[in-house]
Amino acid sequence: MNLPPEAYESIRLALDEDLGMGPGRGDHSTLSTVPAAEQGRARLLIKQAGLLAGVELARQILHTVDPELVVEHHIADGTPVSPGDMPFHVSGSKQSILTAERLVLNFMQRMSGIATLTHRYVERVSHTTCRVLDTRKTTPGLRWMEKWAVRIGGGHNHRMGLYDMIMIKDNHVDFCGGIAPALSTVARYQQERGLNLPVELETRNLDEVRQALAHGGMQRIMLDNYPLELLREAVQLINGQVETEASGGVNLDTVGPIAETGVDFVSVGALTHSAIAMDISLKAL
Repeated sequence: MNLPPEAYESIRLALDEDLGMGPGRGDHSTLSTVPAAEQGRARLLIKQAGLLAGVELARQILHTVDPELVVEHHIADGTPVSPGDMPFHVSGSKQSILTAERLVLNFMQRMSGIATLTHRYVERVSHTTCRVLDTRKTTPGLRWMEKWAVRIGGGHNHRMGLYDMIMIKDNHVDFCGGIAPALSTVARYQQERGLNLPVELETRNLDEVRQALAHGGMQRIMLDNYPLELLREAVQLINGQVETEASGGVNLDTVGPIAETGVDFVSVGALTHSAIAMDISLKAL
């Protein structure tokens, strides 16, 4: 599989962070204890139930450290795993395996934790047509990885950054003097620059929803921190004219009832900012 371009740069930066740069560079713990010529084999060991993510990335990390390492895959990304499962074996230079160990685990534990949590949210709304979205509440520099894990878990990505969607949030509305001025300014901005980005507008109450519908110019309305009854009213009021997205106060207990109001999307910051890393280890054989 082709990894996103950001992956290769992240791997390089992570290795530089771990091995250092310049004359003192190296995994001195390994270099001082393991002879360079020794060959070995290790297994990736699952120690906690969840959804596996990061296998393809781990392969690239291992091959970046040492192109001669041989990776035998047994379990693919997106597969439920249980303690004792072994997604892959790696064989080759013992020094290379040890040097890559922590970086492989750091990425896979994080990705598997996000994928596992995302899958739990997706299961809670599976009886509806609502789709679970992530947010920009991600680790700086690792958004590509965390949003990839969300997709593996069955979720969907919201905008990747500030460049691929115009989201008019409450502060934009307030700074701009209201919903109508904000939407008009956005339309003029896009026209002047030859852009055709999707536009989403955050609303705080039904009056703002009515103002948005009267003006037009957006593809999606965000219903932020609405109580369930107001969510239902807003969905009925919008009546399919634009997409709807619920946000705020979303957790595993509330996501199901929120989805049942009929919203098209529910965005969940917790997918990336609160996921707990899965317990995984790499053990020598």
